[in-house]
Amino acid sequence: MLHLVTRDNAVNTANSTSAGKLIIAYYAATALFLLLDFGIGFNVRLAFLEPLPAARAAYYGVCFACLALMIWRPAWTLLIGAFESVVTLSALIIGTGMRILLASDRVIDTGSGFVTMPEIYNFLIAGTVAYIAWVKGINRLKRQK
Repeated sequence: MLHLVTRDNAVNTANSTSAGKLIIAYYAATALFLLLDFGIGFNVRLAFLEPLPAARAAYYGVCFACLALMIWRPAWTLLIGAFESVVTLSALIIGTGMRILLASDRVIDTGSGFVTMPEIYNFLIAGTVAYIAWVKGINRLKRQK
């Protein structure tokens, strides 16, 4: 069933819940993650995309677009977070899984290990928030039926 979001039913929705505030804070922190990544070279948010700077820049752009949509349409916060979290969780699982399952030339040449500490931090930070966003978004969809 299609539900229209109007100004009246958008007030006191997702942004007033703790999950909505956490999701918005996480996307707002994209500016800090971007500064850490490209400014001082400490990549915590997208460590699995370290070898692909263009993909990292595109992903940061998607995160800013999600934040803009959440500010523009507060009632969509949990749904946007849920959708983007599926992408994030998939990328984390595939990226980390591939790093663990397949030894790269870097691992063999340097003996540095399959996964670096920034990649573990990235998995924990992004994975936790993505999981919360996914669960909250799906629960909200179930309530709207």
